[in-house]
Amino acid sequence: MKTILVADDDPNIREVICFALEKAGYATLSCHDGNHAVVTFRTSSPDLVILDIGMPEMDGLDVCRTIRKTDETPILFLSARDEEIDRVLGLEMGGDDYVTKPFSPRELVARVGVILKRASRDRPVAGTRKVLEHGSLVLDEAQRLVTVEQMAVPLTHIEFNIMRALLGQRGMVFTRDQILNSAYSDNIHVSDRTIDSHIRNIRSKMKQACCESVIDTVHGTGFRLGDCIVRRSL
Repeated sequence: MKTILVADDDPNIREVICFALEKAGYATLSCHDGNHAVVTFRTSSPDLVILDIGMPEMDGLDVCRTIRKTDETPILFLSARDEEIDRVLGLEMGGDDYVTKPFSPRELVARVGVILKRASRDRPVAGTRKVLEHGSLVLDEAQRLVTVEQMAVPLTHIEFNIMRALLGQRGMVFTRDQILNSAYSDNIHVSDRTIDSHIRNIRSKMKQACCESVIDTVHGTGFRLGDCIVRRSL
């Protein structure tokens, strides 16, 4: 049985969500604020987290930021706001989906199922280990880890999926739609700006690891894996 952590400051919304999830066969954990959510996450290791963005003390974005420092557990955001900037920011930080209030409990449960299915599909089969290498750049699917000269690069779930797609088909030029399909579930709708933001984030993190030109822009088309030249100052 999969366990879902539900964090929302509105007790009525928590009750509705937990009831719908439990009816669908999931176990649930309920939290009333961000701090409580972080503590519960660390002690319970749920399979998915549902986060309200507008919580007191510590909002959903801060909770996501804290979780993503050490863990890639799927995250679904809830918010009463439908502004694109909120949606884009949540997805850029490593969120897997975004639902705007008011919402249909049935739709929410369906989205949870899609995310968990994709997470299961992304997880390598036991006993197998697929490692992609490109010079000093190494991507280990089993550990969902990217390293440059054995130095770990802290990529989010979405950023890891993008790098896996690029490394898996070196030399191929990916359009933004192809990158989107590789990184997100089929029911996600994000703008080109979101994809560009993910690419910028990957480049920035790789640069901190002294790995330059990791992703090349092909003007008018999209992106492809670059030379990934490592330059360290003496």
